[in-house]
Amino acid sequence: MARNSIGKNLTITSFGESHGTAVGVVIDGYPANVRIDMEAVQKMMQRRRPGQSEITTTRNEIDAVEIISGVFEGKTLGSPIAILIPNIDAKSSDYDNLKNIYRPGHADLLYDVKYGHRDHRGGGRSSARITAGWVAAGALAIQYLEQQGIVITAWVNQVYSVIAPPIESTPKASDIEKSMVRCWDENTSQAMIAAIELAKAENDSLGGVIQCNISGLPKGVGEPVFGKLQSILGQYLLNINAVKGISFGDGFAAAAMKGSEHNDEWVSHKEGIGTKTNHSGGIIGGMSTGEEIKVQVAFKPTSTIGKEQNTVNHIGENVTLASTGRHDPCVLPRAVPIVEAMCALAIMDLMIESK
Repeated sequence: MARNSIGKNLTITSFGESHGTAVGVVIDGYPANVRIDMEAVQKMMQRRRPGQSEITTTRNEIDAVEIISGVFEGKTLGSPIAILIPNIDAKSSDYDNLKNIYRPGHADLLYDVKYGHRDHRGGGRSSARITAGWVAAGALAIQYLEQQGIVITAWVNQVYSVIAPPIESTPKASDIEKSMVRCWDENTSQAMIAAIELAKAENDSLGGVIQCNISGLPKGVGEPVFGKLQSILGQYLLNINAVKGISFGDGFAAAAMKGSEHNDEWVSHKEGIGTKTNHSGGIIGGMSTGEEIKVQVAFKPTSTIGKEQNTVNHIGENVTLASTGRHDPCVLPRAVPIVEAMCALAIMDLMIESK
């Protein structure tokens, strides 16, 4: 049986398929008496939705969120919150030719091997379409965390070989959202867009890296042995479609550093004890240091491309496939709110436990 739930104290259960009637999520463990800003929830959904720009899929979903339980008079009840997001622009006929063909880079063949039956329309349950429900749940988690001074900000830091310049402080969300590709630096943003447009014209796709910073987290969140903060964040983030890697702070660059270069020295500030530097990305010994959490999330190129590729069909015959239909030449711009949502759900789960 597939696992469709995540979380210990705040549990979300995801449901729906790419071309089914709807996708959605059930949230259990969300505290009562929290006022929900539906306009903010819908705004976050608009950042993830397909069809939002020239460099995303042309599938045009409104992604209007309907909360059907758990909220009354604008406040949470403490009971399960069920969220429904209708699919209104599914074109299942685009996938008729894929019913018996296994697409390269996709889970089609593995679904058949594991379950013996699959929904071939748009990838069914394995589609990134189901992350719409995760973002809706994450939007509620973000509102809970912001009331406690915890702010989560993500942006596209790299597309293919185009990398944004180093930045000392977290960029403003308004600067990030000005960009079609959700990169705070205008020059880098234009170069990223050009790279994506070229890949699209060549019937190809690109990957990249999203940077996510979390500020306001108190010291000591996370466990020192099993349940380290980075492992909990990793559990949520590595479940996002197309994510192939994750790092914290200096990440893999730390492998080429000396201890004297990487260690974050403790110092006494007027605000209290903190670290002089933040090479660790705000996590030491599995627990938050009180400094900004810095996470990098690497995404592979979109698997669905228009170039002809070799594959096999359901009876093992070698065939060729040039995918048609609607897909993102680069998932990074739409994945920014997904990363923020999953970080928020992970942190909220830990914050509830710490209370």
